[in-house]
Amino acid sequence: MKKALIAMSGGVDSSLAAKLIKDAGYECMGCTMKLYDNEDIGISKGHTCCSLDDVEDARSVANRLGIPYYVFNFKDDFREKVIARFVDSYENGLTPNPCIECNRFLKFDKLFERARVLGCDYVVTGHYVRIEEKNGEYFLKKALDETKDQSYVLYSMTQEQLAHTLFPLGGMKKTEVRELAEANSFINAAKPDSQDICFVPDGDYAAFLERYTGKTYAPGNFIDYEGNVLGTHKGTVRYTIGQRKGLGIAAGKPIYVSEINVKDNTVTLTDEDKLFSDTLTAVDFNWISGRVPESEISCSAKIRYRHKEQPATAYPQADGSVKLVFEQPQRAITPGQAVVLYDGDTVLGGGRILC
Repeated sequence: MKKALIAMSGGVDSSLAAKLIKDAGYECMGCTMKLYDNEDIGISKGHTCCSLDDVEDARSVANRLGIPYYVFNFKDDFREKVIARFVDSYENGLTPNPCIECNRFLKFDKLFERARVLGCDYVVTGHYVRIEEKNGEYFLKKALDETKDQSYVLYSMTQEQLAHTLFPLGGMKKTEVRELAEANSFINAAKPDSQDICFVPDGDYAAFLERYTGKTYAPGNFIDYEGNVLGTHKGTVRYTIGQRKGLGIAAGKPIYVSEINVKDNTVTLTDEDKLFSDTLTAVDFNWISGRVPESEISCSAKIRYRHKEQPATAYPQADGSVKLVFEQPQRAITPGQAVVLYDGDTVLGGGRILC
């Protein structure tokens, strides 16, 4: 009998994933990754993915399914691989996506290591995404329900990881998941989905940075492209490319953040039309197949999680980076975010936007 380690966050998706895999005949064990204590991130309580409530919800479902359940302490790895990178990105004028880093370094790295130690053949998660195998090659594909598709945050997966991962929800709709959870009397059947970054539950990134680092981020100048001073900003960590709200500038017309210069401590503001570009460069690029294309390829690409894919041509570079040229200019291409390439519903790969 094949053994599966199910990552259980306490939410309904991972809970139903555990049931489906158990029903499919696997020997299962559930686990929750302990990523931080609330005191580590400067909050006293709250419903986050690491709260006691979530652990108890996951444990309740595991008990109902009759499978063993563990809590793994990955706090040091999370602090180094996710939170530290998040802080460093904002302090260098970038806009990170920590959920991608968590999947890359925690779920499909540290958890895989633990699964091997426990003799498990597969890691299982509640992501809405599919895996297909053909002639020994594994393909990462979008969920059938594109409104829930999470393939964007999993572009860093390798062939080895895909061969030992199961995503049982990839062919389901969220309504089906909740209905099945309710039918099985899961305590979290109606539990709301988490919307914010787990360690910034209030969504105030700048306040988190100040609490976590103990720093204050110095104000500086808002400027235009000619270098004219337009006003005073409250610290570069509070802004991202394309931002309009919260600037505190009365310009008489809509203006947007177009550049963040940490060295000069300036934030450049511009009209919206100057936010558009048809070219970007991505680094730390992962090709799902494990093979770098020998020449340019036509594809579609997403430059942020909720971005609609757009036609583009990818040009692999000798240094491992990828130059991407869109057929039409895209709004607010943001350094630090990920760009993910697709061929239809198949993920080709992705990387971090450099410029």
